[in-house]
Amino acid sequence: MSCGEIAVSPICIYRSPMRAILIANKGDNDGGHVVAYFQKLGYTFTYLTREESEQWPPVASDVQLVVSLGSDWSVYWADVAHHVHRESELLKSAHQAGIPLFGVCFGAQILAFALGGEVKRAHHTEIGWFLVDWEPQFTQKTADFAQKEWFQWHYDMLIPPHDAQIWAKSTAGVQAFQCGRSFGVQFHPEVTPAVVARWSRVGTEAGPVELREAGVDPELLLEETARRADTYASQCEVLLAYFVAQMHK
Repeated sequence: MSCGEIAVSPICIYRSPMRAILIANKGDNDGGHVVAYFQKLGYTFTYLTREESEQWPPVASDVQLVVSLGSDWSVYWADVAHHVHRESELLKSAHQAGIPLFGVCFGAQILAFALGGEVKRAHHTEIGWFLVDWEPQFTQKTADFAQKEWFQWHYDMLIPPHDAQIWAKSTAGVQAFQCGRSFGVQFHPEVTPAVVARWSRVGTEAGPVELREAGVDPELLLEETARRADTYASQCEVLLAYFVAQMHK
């Protein structure tokens, strides 16, 4: 499928309320800065849980946004293949209908997969705050991104479909891509100190193990995230404002 194969209908940015879908794993549906930004624009979210994908209804015709959050899953895991298939079909259908999509980390990976790309193990794990190498064409649009660090927590990498626009990369792979009105980011613009604390907490399935394997001190990570909290919220809003502008072209 080509990025261009979508039917676009006009959307009024300020019509309220506007229906949106948030896809996340059970117990991990805190969309942080991302959801807060769209709620300020008048979106109301319906939550879809990945573990219950067999119960998902078809995407309603009045849905105007789909956000897919991160996950401790991998797209290529056999034991979640049925859930991955259902989500990728939903994303592909929404993309073809011209519904704007915003994917974060795993959400970006499964978006790339749904549109004809691939997902595989990254060259190395990224957990913490990292600079992202933005394409000059993008930094001309949003110049303050050039030297900003973004929060990362991933060990997989996405390979976008061949006709996608790649906006950013790092040594661990593609960090941002756009395909029509669909936008995916490997980093986590949504994170707040509360989100990072939950991921890092002993008792979660994967977080403490991944931190230990990556050699990351959870206390230092939380301190750094708290220190950046206010500026990161503003940074996220700049990114999402660009996405919203693309939504309504």
